[in-house]
Order: sequence, then C-alpha cells, then structure tokens
Amino acid sequence: MADFDQELDARGLNCPLPILRAKKAINGMDSGQVLRIIATDPGSVKDFEAFAKQTGNELMESTEAGGEFTFLMKKG
Repeated sequence: MADFDQELDARGLNCPLPILRAKKAINGMDSGQVLRIIATDPGSVKDFEAFAKQTGNELMESTEAGGEFTFLMKKG
C-alpha cells in the first residue's frame, strides 16, 4: 500500500458524508499530498471515482476488504 499524508475514517457514514469529509480534508492539504479514506458505504466506490473526475484530484487506489473500502486520493 502506498504512503499517505493524512487519513480520514469515514466508516459508518453514508453518502454523501464520506465525500463531504474528504473534500474538507483534501482542501486543507498541499498539492501532491495523499489522503487515505476508509469507508463502509458501498456507494462510496462510484462516489470517489466521480469526485476525483470533478475535482481534478487523482484516485490512486481503490480497494475493498471485509466490507471496508480504502481509497488513496492525491490532491491535484
């Protein structure tokens, strides 16, 4: 797994909360830094893909294990 600069635990939160919290976290980061997000909402997979396209941030990794979804997003 890649290194990351900040982690956001969005487990137990349903759409749109994981995206809103990720947006707030990534806005406070420097360009090129990586945010790791952990979520349990299956809808977050498509949400984060769309979020990356809309914001110009790079979704570096998207994995699922044991009902938890982990995303690595690099700030553009």
